[in-house]
Amino acid sequence: MKQELLNLRKQMKDNKIDAYLIMTDDFHGSEYVGDYFKCRKYISGFSGSAGTLLVLEKEAGLWTDGRYFLQAERELENTGITLFCSGEPGVPSIEEYLERHMEKGQTLGFDGRCVMADYAARLNEIVQKKGIQICSDRDLVGEIWKDRPALSSEPVWELDSMYAGMTRQKKISCIREKMKENSADWFLLASLEDIAWTLNIRGNDVECTPVMLSYLLMSEEQIIWYVQKKCVSNEICSSLEKEGITLREYDEIFSDIRNLPAGDSILYDSTHVNAALYTCIPSGVKKIDKQNPTLLLKAIKNPVEVENERIAHIRDGVAVTRFIYWLKTQVGKETITECSAAGHLEMLRKEQEDYVGPSFPPIIAYKEHGAIVHYSADKDSDVPLMPEGYVLADTGGHYLQGTTDITRTIALGTLTHEEKELYTTVLRGHIHLSMARFLHGCTGVSLDGLARTPLWEKGYDYNHGTGHGVGYLLSVHEGPNSFRYRPAVKRGNDCVFEEGMITSNEPGVYLAGKFGIRLENMIVCVKDTENGYGRFLKFEPLTMVPFDLDAILPEQMTQKEIRWLNAYHKQVYDTIAPYLNESEKVWLKTATREIGD
Repeated sequence: MKQELLNLRKQMKDNKIDAYLIMTDDFHGSEYVGDYFKCRKYISGFSGSAGTLLVLEKEAGLWTDGRYFLQAERELENTGITLFCSGEPGVPSIEEYLERHMEKGQTLGFDGRCVMADYAARLNEIVQKKGIQICSDRDLVGEIWKDRPALSSEPVWELDSMYAGMTRQKKISCIREKMKENSADWFLLASLEDIAWTLNIRGNDVECTPVMLSYLLMSEEQIIWYVQKKCVSNEICSSLEKEGITLREYDEIFSDIRNLPAGDSILYDSTHVNAALYTCIPSGVKKIDKQNPTLLLKAIKNPVEVENERIAHIRDGVAVTRFIYWLKTQVGKETITECSAAGHLEMLRKEQEDYVGPSFPPIIAYKEHGAIVHYSADKDSDVPLMPEGYVLADTGGHYLQGTTDITRTIALGTLTHEEKELYTTVLRGHIHLSMARFLHGCTGVSLDGLARTPLWEKGYDYNHGTGHGVGYLLSVHEGPNSFRYRPAVKRGNDCVFEEGMITSNEPGVYLAGKFGIRLENMIVCVKDTENGYGRFLKFEPLTMVPFDLDAILPEQMTQKEIRWLNAYHKQVYDTIAPYLNESEKVWLKTATREIGD
């Protein structure tokens, strides 16, 4: 059993707390968090980006989703913590577990700054029913974490409107229109990506996500940005103040919310406002809990952003295509491991103009490691790549022109018939979604089955969504657009597709102990045609990297699928070849050759 878990239990006992809940969130409900906030990882050892830890006196459980089942099983071994596979048959939810295991008069504890208000409300319903007390103002992990990293405070920088496509004044004006529609005197914005988008400012407080720790509070007359002032240069301060934006220290938001005038109304999103901040809203202030209006505004990329994204994907396509060429020609001739391969790809990306950094930690997963959806190689798991089987490479980059996310499963040598058949099946699903033509009004739930059908027909599936929205030099996972066959249970994870939305298309299949296959492009939603039935939309690929013809069984594909693949490969060659050297260009010509009759 982990010593950290034992230490936490002692702290719980000393404070008369019978159960303690540790979320993955920071103070803003972010998907990825800075090192200061990695309390769940510190106690459990589980390093995935999604998961919740519940510790009781004699039991402890970690809940995570299908992306991390295999990883969590490995990382939780011998820790004294039980894995609960969320959504699987017979697996209780955290709420159900609390109801069963806590008794009247006991106390549930958590750090209210790291639990979002909507979830805290659900917990409150349980405790009221069971007669349980809540203690939400104790950071017990922080009290025992002696070498806890400091709160990040990196310098911020401005994103020019030539990249953003819209000034912050225009964005603020759009937000204020939404406030009027909701009869809101104030708007409290706590989502880091939405604040960065609104102000056209980026930071480095979260690994792989260029955002800064801050809050934003605005009315028709005022805009207040709560940020660590030491992170903001005098030049940026002056620029913001000239536009009527006042800067205050990060934690002053709590007192300002407490002092809102009685009779006013405040708009906020309880999925991104923490419970501690929510409790500061005075009882005399009307609460308007709705999805952040910025969420949809930033999801629909403006024409400048879309064109910039095309540039970013060309640059990224050059780097990844050169990476695949290098793997194909050098594996077996020089020592290449999962980690060194990731380092080589990062070097190739750094050679591209306007590269900012990786958009998420790279996944380079060889053979059976590919079956772990969010595998991350380290010094203990790193293995050499050999001229046989598959390596799955899921990586991405931030450029001033936008954010990329691409997965290619690469044949390094001899493949079995099963490996080729499943690659072909996953590719067919990818192509089906890529070719979709649909009426405006469709959501990702309407379209997800297109990608899964070829796998379902063979009795396979994958335990993750088929696609997610991607931010513009922001989070690589951005709502509300997505592809999933189950309706979203969390606000902001589903919506009608609109022109300008950029989404990933990434079906896969994973055979534990053998291999994994995932094929991912970024696609942008565009107008197709309009007639008496309505407005039809379609998708265009942004990613410009070949699929692996060495892994395809053309006889298992339809002529329509082959035509799409041939046309896509011609586009890849025409787009990428001018940036390659002669040997790379010759290889790409073969790698994008036409197949079929």
